[in-house]
Amino acid sequence: MSTQFKYYAKELLNIAFPIIMGNLGFILIGAGDVLVAGHHSTDTLAAISIATAITNCIQTFGIGLIASVSPLLSNFRGEKKSAKKYFFPTIRFSMLLAFIVMFAVLAVIPLIDYLKFEPRLVPMIKEYVFVTAFATFGGYLHAALKEFLQAFEIVLFPNLVTVFSVFLNIALNVVLVFGLGPIPSLGVLGLAVASFIVRYFMGIALLIYCFRVMNFNDYKDFEYYKSLIKIGIPISCAIMVEFVAFNSIAIIMGRVSGVYAAAQNLVCTLTTISFMVPLAISNAIAVKVGFANGANNIKDLKKYSFVGIVMSVGFMMCSAFIFATLPDFLVRLFTQDNLLIGISIPILYIMAVFQIFDGLQVAMSGIFKGIKRTGIVLLSNFVAYWLISIPLGCTLAFKYHLNLRGFWFGLMTAAVILCVMMSVMLLKSIKKMETVK
Repeated sequence: MSTQFKYYAKELLNIAFPIIMGNLGFILIGAGDVLVAGHHSTDTLAAISIATAITNCIQTFGIGLIASVSPLLSNFRGEKKSAKKYFFPTIRFSMLLAFIVMFAVLAVIPLIDYLKFEPRLVPMIKEYVFVTAFATFGGYLHAALKEFLQAFEIVLFPNLVTVFSVFLNIALNVVLVFGLGPIPSLGVLGLAVASFIVRYFMGIALLIYCFRVMNFNDYKDFEYYKSLIKIGIPISCAIMVEFVAFNSIAIIMGRVSGVYAAAQNLVCTLTTISFMVPLAISNAIAVKVGFANGANNIKDLKKYSFVGIVMSVGFMMCSAFIFATLPDFLVRLFTQDNLLIGISIPILYIMAVFQIFDGLQVAMSGIFKGIKRTGIVLLSNFVAYWLISIPLGCTLAFKYHLNLRGFWFGLMTAAVILCVMMSVMLLKSIKKMETVK
């Protein structure tokens, strides 16, 4: 059993480790924004926190649809079908989504005036959202090509690009936010421009790499788009349900005071850094389970599922220990504002418990993606986050005056319920597959 566990763990890590590097790089790009903004001013951090909360709620829809590329193409490979021919269709799909999402983000800008944020923050929020709208094409191109390469288990170069982009982003942030020589201090606008440049760099770098390592012929297949939408809509909606739940907290509490939005962004940055590891494992699970599902290999499907869950939850237990023992140190990495520190530290204790269940649910999400049962993920996330987390969080935050802590108690409760629901449905799905076989 030990030898088998090591084998399947090694197979998952071969895919997951470079993705971990890339995922950590990706979130560290966002962490760089928070770090620089926090050192510039609390208002700057509050403004980008609200702005990114708004844009994330819209842009994650397209990212979720693009996330269907790797499990779908992995299944094709498992069925011995050609997958490389879907390169150009994948790009066309992502660019169409980017065009739609860009206009959706721009359409939100006039509404910001009516959301009752602190007046001094509104111009900065609108400025950041405007630039971010046009960065969508670069971001979606990168996401699509990363998913395409991941389906072929090519994960090293795409994630090295992301790691390099961390340093590029920090350098651009420092120069554009604080100014250097003839370059004036741009504040929030500098953060937005830096993000714009980095997203296009990442997308174009992967595009050049793909043309260097593979030969492609243009191919058109409407059924491919239908399959992406069929698998991707539940994934996209599930991601939106979770992302909107988290980001709506920043928007809701940002109307009370910008410092709460800043605190939510800060603690979300910390939890997302640790979440990138189980997310990478989940991506590896989706690829390996997808291949096993396409080949009708139930034994490997179950082994990869079990080992992936153990790896994901094990890491998050270690992460939870760090959050529970070093909250002051972690928060002070981003800010020296005593009010912001006082709001953020109690959240990390709640977040420590949340982490463990978050690791379990994302591993199971990878399994459901691999077996193309993504509707289950959507249903479970909707019930947990919108029927339980947000109502409970609002009650605790405003009726019992727990403010941001109330919302995090709601998120922690939702994560537990989400894991219970998904566990029951996963066991039923696997049992049904064994019966059919």
